[in-house]
Amino acid sequence: MANIQFKIIESTRSAAQSVRAHRFRSFLTTLGIIIGVASVISVVSVLQGFSLYISSQFDGIGTNVINVERYTPPKNRLQGKWSRLTYLDYLKIKEYVPGVSHVTPSVQVWGSQGGVTYRDQSVPTQVFGSASSYQSLNAVYCEDGRFINQSDDDSRRRVAVIGSSVVSELEIPGNPVGQHIQILGEWFKIICVAETRGELFGFDQDDFVLIPFTTAKSILGDRSWRTNVTISMSVDDVNQLTQVKRYITSVLRRAHGIKDGDPNDFQINSADQMLETFGSIIGGTTLVLGGIVGISLLVGGIGIMNIMLVSVTERTREIGIQKALGATKFDILLQFLIEAVFLCLLGGLVGLILGFAGGSIISSIANLPPASVPIWAIALSFGFSALIGLIFGIIPAAKASNLDPIDALRYE
Repeated sequence: MANIQFKIIESTRSAAQSVRAHRFRSFLTTLGIIIGVASVISVVSVLQGFSLYISSQFDGIGTNVINVERYTPPKNRLQGKWSRLTYLDYLKIKEYVPGVSHVTPSVQVWGSQGGVTYRDQSVPTQVFGSASSYQSLNAVYCEDGRFINQSDDDSRRRVAVIGSSVVSELEIPGNPVGQHIQILGEWFKIICVAETRGELFGFDQDDFVLIPFTTAKSILGDRSWRTNVTISMSVDDVNQLTQVKRYITSVLRRAHGIKDGDPNDFQINSADQMLETFGSIIGGTTLVLGGIVGISLLVGGIGIMNIMLVSVTERTREIGIQKALGATKFDILLQFLIEAVFLCLLGGLVGLILGFAGGSIISSIANLPPASVPIWAIALSFGFSALIGLIFGIIPAAKASNLDPIDALRYE
């Protein structure tokens, strides 16, 4: 056993000396491996960084949150019929669906442009009304001021929570809390500036204005009954999530008069569903891109084999001397095999460094979340590099080990 370890150490040292002696050739030899590993790591690091960012965005929401939204079947869309959820649907869910809490309605407030005005500055933004429970369901907290409370909703107060992007676009000087903005001709007092949350899928999460739900209903007037409502809630026992969805489906189908066999005119989404869907998309994309880029690793392996065959030819006399001094076939085979694996691992290391750097640059230029390289990607890169070295190094190593020592010594 000790003899095998000594041979491996000596073969590794010989491989390192060979790489130093032929630096440029070694670089060209490993170029295919470097490009392949760098490409894989770049793709994986960008996707994994994006995946971690999405997961962190959902962490504050929790997997027990359910959102009920309208859904118009394709057949109805072709007929110009559009589904909607109403305030009555919210009341029915709140009354008849057990095992849920913080049932929260949200309604979009449509203006001529959905705009908000401060002094002579006006910007288009999304304005919607919701209840105080919106805060706990969506993890929206105030950087300054206080959030909407039940008293605001009960009294239909003209108060507003605004995102940091709206503050910036309206160029509100000093502390925005306590100042007034105009929505649909109505004056609203700013009571909270929400914490900055950044972008998600290119959507600015800080570009919004939130007002009490009853206030939104009052300024919409008769239109509030025709406006679509989104209903959110949290499930008290996450193990009952499926059962709660069944209850919601039953209540809404009955309320909307949907016949057996007809599709729902609403859809029920949960955070765990969205995370699972996103995870499958990321996993599938990583697998496909990794498979495509893996072809370059095979090309790099062929390059390794060709250069190693040239190296065997160049070192024929050296091999003859080694055999004349007592080296066995296994010793020669091990020496060249380790040299091939050493080259591939060296290319894998350089590719890993370049891949992470490339992923970071791509994320920075494309304004994506920071790149992240998971441990499994590092292990896979080195493992695949070593495997390439073994597969494509075996033929040159076998050729070297099978040389006749006398013929090798005569080789010019």
